Parts: sequence; C-alpha cells; structure tokens
Amino acid sequence: MTINIQQQIRTACAAAVKELYGADIDAANFAVERTNKEHEGDYTVVVFPLLRVSKKKPEETANDLGEYLKANLKQVTGFNVIKGFLNLSLADSFWIDTLGLGLLNNEYGKGMPTNQRITVEYCGPNTNKPLHLGHIRNMLLGFSVSNILEFAGNEVIKVNMYNDRGIAICKSMLAWQKFGNGETPESSGIKGDHLMGKYYVVFDQKYKEQVEQLKAEGLTEDEAKKKAPLQQEVQAMLLQWEAGDPDTVALWKMMNDWVYAGFNVTFEKMGVNFDRDYYESETYLLGRDLVLEGLASGVFFKKEDGSIWVDLTDKGLDQKVLLRSDGTSVYLTQDLGTADLRYSHYHMDRNVYVVADEQNYHFKVLQLTLEKLGKPYAAGIYHLSYGLVELPHGRMKSREGNVVDADDLIREMVAAAKAQTLELGKLENPESQEAEELFRTIGMGALKFFMLRVDPKKKMLFNPEESIDLQGQTGPFVQYSYARIQSIKSKVGDVKLELPTTYNLSAHEKEVLVELYQYPSVIQDAAKNFDPSVVASYAYNLAKTFNKFYVDHSIANAETPEAKHLRLGLAEHTAKVLASAFNLLGIDVPERM
Repeated sequence: MTINIQQQIRTACAAAVKELYGADIDAANFAVERTNKEHEGDYTVVVFPLLRVSKKKPEETANDLGEYLKANLKQVTGFNVIKGFLNLSLADSFWIDTLGLGLLNNEYGKGMPTNQRITVEYCGPNTNKPLHLGHIRNMLLGFSVSNILEFAGNEVIKVNMYNDRGIAICKSMLAWQKFGNGETPESSGIKGDHLMGKYYVVFDQKYKEQVEQLKAEGLTEDEAKKKAPLQQEVQAMLLQWEAGDPDTVALWKMMNDWVYAGFNVTFEKMGVNFDRDYYESETYLLGRDLVLEGLASGVFFKKEDGSIWVDLTDKGLDQKVLLRSDGTSVYLTQDLGTADLRYSHYHMDRNVYVVADEQNYHFKVLQLTLEKLGKPYAAGIYHLSYGLVELPHGRMKSREGNVVDADDLIREMVAAAKAQTLELGKLENPESQEAEELFRTIGMGALKFFMLRVDPKKKMLFNPEESIDLQGQTGPFVQYSYARIQSIKSKVGDVKLELPTTYNLSAHEKEVLVELYQYPSVIQDAAKNFDPSVVASYAYNLAKTFNKFYVDHSIANAETPEAKHLRLGLAEHTAKVLASAFNLLGIDVPERM
C-alpha cells in the first residue's frame, strides 16, 4: 500500500474548482508534477487550463487554489505561486508516514494485477555461432523488461526463438564435416557454441580461398561465388536437410545439441532464463497455411510467376512477398506462423519482440499483415526496437570472427572487478569462494547496468573501463551504496525501529524520502514504455541522494533517538528499494564490498 498524493491533490483540485468557480472538471485533467528543484515545494499544479472557468489572472487563480488546498488537504502546509504554477509544500508527517508504509511493505512498488498476459521474445540466436555483445544487450533488455512488466502487475511469459535451420547453419555443418576430423566439445575442450562458430569462420575462409582461385582462372567475382565448390555443396546440404535426409539431420541434431549446451552455460552466467523455447525448424512452415488462407479470402494476391504477395500500399508501405514462386517461405511467413502458434498457446494480450532497430520495417509489415488477416492478436504486437551496440573499431561481423564474444566479455568483466577490488585492499581473504562470488557480482553488475542505463532506442558505445568505475553512473556505485547501508546497520546493531510521530526533516532527509516515494510510479512508467533505463536511472539517483544525505547526517551517533530511528528507517528502506530495482534489472547486490 502506498499513499497516492498526486491523486489526492487532483481530487482536491476538482473539489476546489467546483466550490470556487462552480465548474465541473474531471480530477484526471489536472496536471500535478514534482516541483522543479529550482523552486520551493514538493508538487506543482498547472493552473493555466483553469483560467477559462476562473475568469481571473493566472496568479490569482493559483492563489485561490492554494488557499483552498491548504485549508482542505491536511498534507499541504504551504504554497507559493510562480505565474501559472502552484507549488505545494507537504507536511513532514506525510513523508514520514510514507516511510512507515514502505518499511511495512515487502513488495513496495509492486503494481496491482492488470489481468494482462504478455509474451516477451528475446535472445533469438542463430545456432551457428556463440552469443556475442549484441546478444547481451538483447537478453538483458528482454529479461529486465519481463521482470518490470511482471512487477507492474502483468502475467509474463518469457520466450526464446532459436534460428536453428537454413544456409548459415549448414555452412558450419559442412565445414566441420570436411575439415573437423571428428572434433567435439569434449575432445577439444571448446564450448559447443564456440566450436560451431569456429567452423562457420572456417567455411568463410575456405570459401573465399576458392573464390579467389576461380577468379585467378578467369571467372568474374559473381561467377566465382556461385561456382565455388563449397557454395554448391552447402546448397545441396540444405536441400538434403529439407528433404529429411537421415545423415544430414543426424549431423544437424548433433551439432545443434552442442550449441544448446554451450548457450545454457552462458545463460546461467548472465542470469537470464526463458519459460518456453521455440525453434525455427519447427515453425518455419506454419505460416504457409495462413498465406493460403489469405489468398483464398482475397486478402493476398498471386503474381504471374506463382508467388503470393500482400499489398500494404494503403498503409503507406509497399507490396511484400509471402511465398516465393517455388513455394518456399520467407522470414515474414515464418513469423506469421509463429505468432499464430504462440497465440494458440497463450492467448496473450501483448506479444513483445525484442529485436534491433534494423528490423523496424519487418515488424510493421508483420503487424499490418496480421491485421489484414483479421487476427485478434495483431494489435497486441509490439516491437521493442533497440539500437545496436557499437565498438570503438566499428560493427561486428560473425563470419570474420571479430565479434566481442559474450563468454570472453563476462570473464573480462569479472577479472576487472577482481583487479579493482584487490586494489582497494579491503578484502580479508581475496582467494576465498566468497571473494570470487563478490568479483562475479560486481563484474556482472557493471556489465548489466551499463547496458541497461541507456534508453533502448539509442545506439550505445560499450566501454568496459567506464562501466566498472565506483564513482560514476555505474552498477558498482549502486552496489557499493547498498553494501554501505549493510555496514551501517551492522555497526548500529539490532535496533527496533520506532519512527517518530513528530519530527522536523532536514533537507537531505526529505530528499531521500521524496526519492523513495517515486519508486511505484517509476515502475509503472518503465513498464508502460518497456524501458529498463528508467529503473536504472532511478536506482542511481536514489543511491546518490542517500550518499549525499549520509555525508552530513550520522546514523549511529544521531543527535536524538528520534533522529536515529528516522535515519535507520531511511537506510533500511533505501536498501530494500535498491535491491528491488536491481533485482528487476537482473543484478545482484552484495552484502559487503
């Protein structure tokens, strides 16, 4: 339970307008926001829209409203007016009451059930290479958004779509078959996904050698690419797989199983999971029936070559092929079928796809095509479009082997956390299992926070050194703030909290209370916009605000028992909210650093 003071102010404003001016205005129409830090006050009411009923100047209208609220809303103790803005000051007792309620609520910030069921698809790796930096941003976004949506009151199902078939997968298979000499993850000591990726790179290298050789023999580059033996062999392998050739399918299953085992290790290190897995090999043909259904009903049309298309020109887009002339599917066909299958499984209200912004057009086409088919779930499709992760030397290319590997990055982040922690020299036993767990917690916290602190829509430049800094807007800074509070509580000892009934808050104490009060609305905002950066920014600001308070206010040696209890309450509630926010981001908090 929380006190919704903004709603109370809106309701009181509506009553004031009725009494003062004889007008009926819905309480929801009043704009009540936090007061700008440059001005005195806690909440600001915008009065310009009231001038049509007050028939007065903005300042006079604001004063009328302020006097009414001060007399009729007990939480309001004073106000000031700046043009058409009414700045309200709230009683210290109100903020202390919110602290008490927050301390009693073990799920502070959690929303009421919305009766909305949401599927969130994220990760979506190809099974021909290991996970890389781009996958990390995708996974962290999908996992944290799922957590936030669930905490906000929704039922959430986390799903993963494995792209486990196609020409790219066959490239790794063929290269291993020709050049692998029976190498396995066990015989080589290489994780299965890395081993598959190794042969994807080998294929590209050998293929390029063949192309260059054919060009030296007089073929054009296009001719050489088509006639290279490896290219012809891999196309034949794909046809064999699609025909169900036992040997090809057995090879495919074996190598994909290697990859899944490797992925699962990385998922565990990243702390992400899924409620259900989907596989392209099981869904890629499902969309064909939908396309034929649309053709029969006149929603789609067939061209002279036999290909089937959807016309989206009436929606401001173009025409899009759904089935090629040879009857084969395109990616859109597969996604149509998968969306229909997923709806049959869950009857979800929203179907969220966490996919990079390179696919913005694709998801517009997907939603509009499903609308034309009259599917009830079309309106619920939402593309959580995010910017790519960039590196100082440019974009990654898997087939050239110059990606930032997820497993390598995790190791590097943990190693950096260890080096920094040892440099501080505060650990009693740096070689212990507890210390190793601390290094992991800090390193992964740095990586995750750095990825999630950026608005998903924006591109980002990954900087490991910046992410591990204890002083900046980083995960370790927030983790240190949490650990600091645990240390404070340990020094104070076991004290039964009794919050004061009357107490004059200092400016810094009140700042922490005001920040804590915002947490439930932060959760709703983050869920509404599918944006974990809102939660990350909030956690950083709360930690920063608490640290500023603690610099000037002793807890163990507080001036009075009332001050000690109040400040202990502030510390306890701050720690709980920091832990809650970081849990939503998939980040652990250490008890000490």
